[in-house]
Parts: sequence; structure tokens; C-alpha cells
Amino acid sequence: MPRVPLLKALFLLALVVVPLTTASPASAKVTRKKAMWGPIEVNGVSQFPIYAELGVGIYESQLDWSRIAPTRPRHPGDPADPAYRWPVEFDRAVSEGRKYGIAVSLAVLRTPAWANGGRASKWAPRRPRDLADFFEAASRRYPGVRHWMVWIEPTKSENFQPLTPDGGRRLHGAGLRAPRLYARMLDASYAALKRVSKRNLVIGGNTFTVGTVRPLHWIQALRLPNGKPPRMDLFGHNPFSARRPRLSSPPLGGGYADFSDLDSLRHSVDANLRRRGGPRHIKLFLSEFTLATGHPNFEFNFFLTERTQASWLASALRITRRYSWIYTLGYLGLYDDPLRPDGQQVERGLIARNGRHKPAFNVFRRG
Repeated sequence: MPRVPLLKALFLLALVVVPLTTASPASAKVTRKKAMWGPIEVNGVSQFPIYAELGVGIYESQLDWSRIAPTRPRHPGDPADPAYRWPVEFDRAVSEGRKYGIAVSLAVLRTPAWANGGRASKWAPRRPRDLADFFEAASRRYPGVRHWMVWIEPTKSENFQPLTPDGGRRLHGAGLRAPRLYARMLDASYAALKRVSKRNLVIGGNTFTVGTVRPLHWIQALRLPNGKPPRMDLFGHNPFSARRPRLSSPPLGGGYADFSDLDSLRHSVDANLRRRGGPRHIKLFLSEFTLATGHPNFEFNFFLTERTQASWLASALRITRRYSWIYTLGYLGLYDDPLRPDGQQVERGLIARNGRHKPAFNVFRRG
């Protein structure tokens, strides 16, 4: 799900968290199998030593196209076009990542009004080429970034329009409009990113456990006008789960896919999206996985004890390590969310707001 207030929330979090500043001697080996959403800095102090301590190999964040390009650029593929307002904090992220051997992944989402007919930013661009041009400019602006995600959870109505609820059934008729449009956006962006560098990796699909359109139905509907699936290097999925990750568990069914359903999701991705002449398998980029603790919250319909959070996270990491078809597991996020007036904030972090390490911190480091 896009972190609509993600950067704002991380800024607020910086006002209350006491940051760790150095990696401990017990730092884990940095591995691509572990990714993380979290702040770049807290109170001016880089958080990358903590990511390195945890063994994080990919730092994840997002670019808001609507804010970076509020007016149409005259030369959209050129990052120096005066219409662009690039966030400088990502230069620091790339620099810090290089220092610690941590790659940076950027997701692009939200359409500027000039590209979608004056609508809200959740509406897709009228021309997929406009999004592709932005990806080209972004890749040139941040040449150290190799992982590029096309939207976040476009299967959710508040994130992407036009989207028709699937009603629990395979899409047909008007319901195919959104996935077919997204397929064109993805394929055009893939072509643009590969023109800049063959080393760029494009993450597409980007479903989550449930959705306005359920993930398995979305996968089945992703087709270009010529009937082929769109090009991508990795399939993105956010496998939020209200049960312990265990591939031997019975499937949720109904087109849903949580962490325990990753094996069936993988088979659906290969069956529907693998292109002739391409790799035998499309690996899964698990961008977001998180486990709330402590009390009811506004985002999930369950919460866990800190001990159970650690245990479930250990299960997820064990599965991720074991299977080569899982490219990475991204945890959202490093710290607990900022306090809310209603007390419904998500206590999702590996670190509490007072700087205390939860048991899950050491589990993630060892995992």
C-alpha cells in the first residue's frame, strides 16, 4: 500500500525517536534477501548504520510523480528539465547505501494532473508514455538506483483508478480496463528503464493480500493490446498475513494470497506472466510485510504480542532464505508509527518509539 503520509510520518517520528548511530559488532551480513522501509535520517543522523546492522540489502522508498513534476516538462526524459523538483534526500540515501553495501529501491506512483486530465493523483495517466518518460528521467537522476517499482498496490481503489471491484470473480468486460491500462504503463516503463541501463530491474504487478481486485485475478488480467503479458523482471507482492507464515497451510482461496500462499501465487505469476524466451520463473519481490503489536490499530484487523511478532517474522525470514524464487522480503518499517489522537497507531516497528529494541529486531538481524 502506498505510504501516503510515509515521508511526513517519518519526519514526525524523528521528533520522538532516540536513534541508534553505529552498527554493533554483531552486525549481520548485508544480504539482498532482506529489505526495509524506514527513515533515511533521524534528527540529522543517518539510519543506514542500523540497516547495515540488521543485514538489510535493499532500502525501499517512493517517488511521488505528482509532486516532482507538478507541471508538464518540455523535455520529460531529461532530469534537468526545470519542471522537475527532485527530492534531495534520495541522493543521501544512495550515497549512504553505497557506503554500507545497501541498494536503493524506488517506487513511482501518483499521477500529476496535467497527465491524467486534471483528476486526482490516484488516476492513471492518459498516456503510458508520460509515466515512462518520468521513469527515464528518474533513472538518470538517480543512476545508483537499480530497483524500480511501477506503482504500489494498484489493486486498491484508493491507490489506482479506474478500478472496478472484481466481486470475488475473474475479471471480464469493463473490469479489464484497469489491469490492461496498468499493463501498458508497466511495459512502457520497462522499455524506458532498460534504455537507460540494462542493469535496471523493473518490479511490476505490485499486488497485496486482498484488494479491490484480488491478486490472482489481477495477475490473470494483465495483458497488452497484442495479448502478451507486460515485461517485468520481478513480480511485486505485499503478503500481509493474519496467520503465521507457513507454506504448508491451506490456501485462503477466493483469489487472495497472504504469505502462506506464496507458492500458489508464484505458480500463477509464471503461468500468466512469463514471456516466451524469458526466464523460466519470475521471482517475487516482497516489498512490504509487517506485523502490528500491542493493541488494535487503524490499518489491520489483528495485532500480536511482541514475542509472537518475533516468532512470525522468523518464520517469514526462514521461508525467504530457503527459496530462490523469493528475491527479497521487505519489512515495513524500522520504527513504530507516530502516536495518533485516537491511540490507533500501528506498533509495527522493530524499534519502539523510545528506542527500545523489540525481540523482532534481533530476529531480523539473525535472519
